[in-house]
Amino acid sequence: MDLRVIHETRFEYTPPVKTAQHMAYLKPLDTAAQKLVSHKLDVHPAPADFSETQDVFGNTRSFFSLQVEHDELAVIATSAVSTSAVTAPCSTLPWEQVRDRFHYRAGAPYDAAAGFVFASPLVPRHDDFTAYARPSFGPGVPLLAAARDLMARIHGEFRYEPESTEVGTPVLEALAQRAGVCQDFAHIMVGCLRAMGLPARYVSGYLLTQPPPGQPRLVGSDASHAWVSLYLPDLLPDLPELSGGPLWCDFDPTNDRLGAGTPGEDYVTLALGRDYGDVAPLRGVIHGGADHTLEVRVTVEPIDLPFPEDSP
Repeated sequence: MDLRVIHETRFEYTPPVKTAQHMAYLKPLDTAAQKLVSHKLDVHPAPADFSETQDVFGNTRSFFSLQVEHDELAVIATSAVSTSAVTAPCSTLPWEQVRDRFHYRAGAPYDAAAGFVFASPLVPRHDDFTAYARPSFGPGVPLLAAARDLMARIHGEFRYEPESTEVGTPVLEALAQRAGVCQDFAHIMVGCLRAMGLPARYVSGYLLTQPPPGQPRLVGSDASHAWVSLYLPDLLPDLPELSGGPLWCDFDPTNDRLGAGTPGEDYVTLALGRDYGDVAPLRGVIHGGADHTLEVRVTVEPIDLPFPEDSP
């Protein structure tokens, strides 16, 4: 699908902010399953400094500073992407073989995915994750089947309630109350997979706001979305369309969908990391503005993109 994404963030401050520095993760990734055609980040008031760098996970982060007093801040990211859907591979690889691959052995080759096995600031190691995950991970169960079952259980047993949690709500609280939003469900599934010794990433992105005719509207399509990416070693030869690196399979427990490289062509991948803290769309340090209001609006819509050679 060819999609346009408009992500608007607006702050109003009282009293005004005197100076500010911000970091944004608002530029979609360019991957084997998604081509970034164009991207523009508009900031008002105009920043005194602006730069882009790549973080350790391959995401683009934008830095900007504001040196003028302001009582409003608007950050508008407009992106055009071309997405593709790749069916999840069929695999009988037992989940224990993948877990054992990441056990420490002296002299064993390093696998970069090992960094996603360990606890992270927002997804701690805890026995409650193990207890919830274990029914899906019986002896010899194929990795994909186990992860699919875990995703389906979270989708079926947890309530999607926008007011039940906040950005800072601990993931174990959401697990205990069996309710939350897409960020909570993604953190819970990541915690369960890591509890079983499996590398799992947190993925931020978007969903098509209005689905194609005859298709159901997905949960979470009015704002930023989040899902999970699970490492699948030794399966890449089966999917030549995703050649160029190790295969990760994406699982969206909020909507019970999965696919290789992305849960579907109506998804746009923005950034990936250990948890939400690595890829928050916008954060900053401000001088002033003790009270503020925040408004975020996201629109994802189909468009007619030019051919790659005509792209800006």
